[in-house]
Amino acid sequence: MKRALLALAMVVMAAATAHAVLPDEMMRDPAKEARARNLSRELRCMVCQNQSIDDSEAPLARDLRLLVRERIAAGDSDAQVLDFLVARYGEFVLLKPRLNSHTWLLWFLTPLALSAGGIALWIQGRQRAEGASKLPTPLSAEEEAKVAALMSGDTPADKS
Repeated sequence: MKRALLALAMVVMAAATAHAVLPDEMMRDPAKEARARNLSRELRCMVCQNQSIDDSEAPLARDLRLLVRERIAAGDSDAQVLDFLVARYGEFVLLKPRLNSHTWLLWFLTPLALSAGGIALWIQGRQRAEGASKLPTPLSAEEEAKVAALMSGDTPADKS
């Protein structure tokens, strides 16, 4: 039992640190490699779409990782590397899109929809509470007589 738990723990730890970056892709300078890895975590794999290029094993992701490292080696800043890739592949290449005029709906639609839903629920709750607190109007003498006649089995004659 202890061996099985130890083996499971080792597999989980190995899986948590597994990345698709191959040794031949890595830069010699640790600081530049750290920058490249950070940028790779921000970029979407165009094949996998919900993985970063740092985690993806797709050939296109490898090409993008190499391109990021080339740009860093050429002296580009992180912002310049991201701008270059966005200019080439569009905003979709970013896992977290930037806030601009093209993406404001993406950023604000969800909070607005949640707020509208919350307000609608609050209004409905208030209306239910108000409806429950209202007392029913009492029956008139004529209505009471009709109810009593119905309950006794007699049918009252309509006066119309």
